[in-house]
Amino acid sequence: MKPLQVSAETAVKLAASLGVPLEHLMHMPQHILMQKIAELAKEEAAKPSDQEDKSE
Repeated sequence: MKPLQVSAETAVKLAASLGVPLEHLMHMPQHILMQKIAELAKEEAAKPSDQEDKSE
């Protein structure tokens, strides 16, 4: 299995967001990574945006 084809900056941000070490992220199977990113997106969508509340 080859490492993910992402930039270093993207890899660091993803590792921090997912709470996994960078080395684990780079060797994580792509389908698992996509599943975790989808879970993060759901959590972000479920959270009320603070910016929307402040602008009203």
